[in-house]
Amino acid sequence: MRVVCPHCKSVNNIPQKESYAKANCGKCKSSLLDTKPVELTTVNFDEVVVNSDIPVVVDFWAPWCGPCRMMAPNFEKSAKNFPLKALYAKVNTENEQNLGAKFAIRSIPTIVVFKNAKEVHRVSGALDEASLNKLIAQFI
Repeated sequence: MRVVCPHCKSVNNIPQKESYAKANCGKCKSSLLDTKPVELTTVNFDEVVVNSDIPVVVDFWAPWCGPCRMMAPNFEKSAKNFPLKALYAKVNTENEQNLGAKFAIRSIPTIVVFKNAKEVHRVSGALDEASLNKLIAQFI
């Protein structure tokens, strides 16, 4: 399966397994098991979403948004539950207004799940870790 390195954004082909003890990027040698959400921009958004065989979970947020800041730790904790099962990403709609418009983001935070480069689910409003885990588990 193809996965995008969270560090250098290069595409890696790795065997699909139930769990991984170790998986490193072929280009930058960093761990592909790093679950810290990646920052997406207009420049890299399409490349990351199109080249990921695993679901890409995108949090559309803004720094001034209280519910967004409240949900951020839950989003990071949820990401730790799905190494190489889902790629968690964030889009700052304040800096990336074109992406917010492209995906018709009307309220934030909004979580959009992409699978096979297509939007498959969307939910607006802050979610706790358990709700995020349940949501993402549906698409793995």
